[in-house]
Amino acid sequence: MDTTKTDPVGVAILDYAATKKPKDIIVCSDICEDDIIPIEVLFRSYDEMPELEKAALDEAEGKVLDVGAGTGVHAIELLDRGCEVSTIDISQGAVDYMKSIGLNARKMDFFEVKNEQYDTILMMMNGIGIAGTLSNLEKTLSHAKSLLNEGGKILCDSSDIRFLYEDEDGALWVDLNTEYYGNFRFQMKYKQSVGPWFDWLYVDFDNLFKAAKSVGLKAKKIYENEDDQYLAELTFA
Repeated sequence: MDTTKTDPVGVAILDYAATKKPKDIIVCSDICEDDIIPIEVLFRSYDEMPELEKAALDEAEGKVLDVGAGTGVHAIELLDRGCEVSTIDISQGAVDYMKSIGLNARKMDFFEVKNEQYDTILMMMNGIGIAGTLSNLEKTLSHAKSLLNEGGKILCDSSDIRFLYEDEDGALWVDLNTEYYGNFRFQMKYKQSVGPWFDWLYVDFDNLFKAAKSVGLKAKKIYENEDDQYLAELTFA
């Protein structure tokens, strides 16, 4: 079955891998203006990674599951450090590329991973966003917890995006009909390939902490930058 027409990220990855000609992935939102993902960012080297990602890689250890691995840039670095790494992604093109460079990659949704145990679950580039909505965050963390070995950890980053809704006086203006200001819907486009609309969550640390506590996990903020992006480590409470 040809999935290229609905796999914009995968098509972009395979295009760039073959041609090295950069072309942006378009990210459409139901809330704000269109944004872009420069495809070359997905092929960044360790030296090109932001400090937040380097901090996460420093904390990862043992048997690692890299969720939404993309081109596998984090997995490659962790393999070089001696970790045992498995990668998953819902993009067939991404998985095909990772397999082509020798990574243990599978096309599957995170919630389909069952009966496997890891020392580290890595969810970078706001990978915890797969929860979709704040109301689904506890379920997502509970599933991640079920995949952890004793003493294991979840490493995830996200952002408090309340600044998008603040006026000049700092007051927060949100639609009272929405559950949470960090619930988004996105759609990806690349050339003629258009993906489906999907829910994606940006969660502030306080709400992540509460959701983690409710499922028996302890959340600790281990890095934060000036853009309100943070890295959290979740362990058994």
